Amino acid sequence: MSDASGTDLQERIAESRNGGVKLTPEEIAAHTQSLVGFHYTVDDYYEIGREEVRKHAMAVQDAHPTHWSEKGAREFGHETLIAAPTYVSVLGIIAQRKLFEDVITGYDMWQIMQTDQRLVYHQPMKVGDRLICDVSLESFRHVSSPEMIDLMVTKNVIWNQHDEPVMTTWTSLAARPGMDVDPELEASLDHVMMKIDAIGDPGHTVEAKAGRYDLPDPTQTPSAYAAVNFDTLTVGQELTPKRYFLTRGNLSNYAGVAGDPNPIHFSDHVISAAGMDDVVAHGMQTMGLGASFVSEFIGDPAAFCEYSVRFTSPVYVPADDSAAVDFTGKVKSLDPETRRGTIAITAKQGDRRIFGRATVVVQFN
Repeated sequence: MSDASGTDLQERIAESRNGGVKLTPEEIAAHTQSLVGFHYTVDDYYEIGREEVRKHAMAVQDAHPTHWSEKGAREFGHETLIAAPTYVSVLGIIAQRKLFEDVITGYDMWQIMQTDQRLVYHQPMKVGDRLICDVSLESFRHVSSPEMIDLMVTKNVIWNQHDEPVMTTWTSLAARPGMDVDPELEASLDHVMMKIDAIGDPGHTVEAKAGRYDLPDPTQTPSAYAAVNFDTLTVGQELTPKRYFLTRGNLSNYAGVAGDPNPIHFSDHVISAAGMDDVVAHGMQTMGLGASFVSEFIGDPAAFCEYSVRFTSPVYVPADDSAAVDFTGKVKSLDPETRRGTIAITAKQGDRRIFGRATVVVQFN
């Protein structure tokens, strides 16, 4: 594999920017295709703070003691607060923004839709971790019919300050390149997008570790910690259904916690100009609710081994009411040799399925 900081890649990026001239969809696709297999390391580490763990837990409505108090965490065998299973979204938005601003160019962030997310856990994220993220473009496909769309998969391998793997993630994205923006929508975006006069320079705190891009994906798996006993479970066993409510306040709070200012999550002005039905919840927000739902059943969120979701429909949140999201689930399979189990979950807003496929692999005691 190649390092995305290499001279060859920098030349490709310079060519793709074309002196500020807007590229055609075909030119954007050709540039992106050329980047498949390239890697880069985000040049600043992300340090997990105690209050950030709590803020994210609140945003995904997760009251598990391991996210809220040191005493509660210790009772489950953890030395400090651990982050909820989808906390990686906070780090992921930083890595993704850099990817599309500095490497894969030609796409506007608001035109990119997340379609699938797979999280593989090696150990729980916890307060004090300094996370280092290696990013790569795994695959790319340009589709021109029946509509023009670019499909890509990005991968993040996340390490802590001790060079231990923490998580590997795969994100499937659909993007519409070179889309002509309606003047009304363009004006709406200019009115609501966050404006910042100047941003401080955090500096370059991380160097890519020599040879790490060529290593196979990490295979380390988490312990069971305080998860329930495997022998108490049966295939087909159902989880207690749960309903979560989302309001515009929930969406705004999550956007702030995750650092995602995309106006489709809060602006009626943009939604109207774009011809969408209503503002929508973040995909990772609904995935976070699903993780909270499963955590209650399994006993300890640190026992997540893998969590995968295919997003099929957004959660629409009206201005004058709450949106109800209903979760159900059941134990899909159990492996007595590894004492692991797979839980399948379903999420619906009314009769509409939010997830097309959603499973959690858990290490039980």
